[in-house]
Amino acid sequence: MSTTPIDAKLDLVLKRELAVPVDLVWRGLTEPELVKQWFCPKPWQTTECRIDLRPGGEFYTNMQGPNGEVHAGASCFLEIVPQERLVWTTSLLPGYRPKSPLSADSGSCENIAFTCVITLKVIEGGTEYVAHVMHSTPDQMKAHQEMGFHEGWGTTITQLEELLKQEKA
Repeated sequence: MSTTPIDAKLDLVLKRELAVPVDLVWRGLTEPELVKQWFCPKPWQTTECRIDLRPGGEFYTNMQGPNGEVHAGASCFLEIVPQERLVWTTSLLPGYRPKSPLSADSGSCENIAFTCVITLKVIEGGTEYVAHVMHSTPDQMKAHQEMGFHEGWGTTITQLEELLKQEKA
């Protein structure tokens, strides 16, 4: 699991065993054309993705819903250890620039500040994937949880695994 301690009042964790090798999972997490194929639960789609894979680099996605909803967001990479660990935060823009304060509306993922620590580990038959998502307040964590964190992130990881199985074939 993550080497960062888990705080049950502030953090959400999703752990999965994926039946694909670590190198493919890493590609799926870091190559924009692959990210666009799995990053949000269908029927939503990621229409744009930019990845500048370096500390301080940009992680940007634009997601569109079936009824025209749009959620776009720029985040900042904090740490990259190829095929092992990927850390990014929605609290900062690229270049470590602080974001404007969040609005009171917690109904959108754009209004939830978090840091995501993704760890990958080689296991028999594939990859252990752990997403450790840290929030600044219990209210932010609760809002993220109530938005369907486990269902949404779980769905997208299943989509990633299915995509990578096709890549592997």
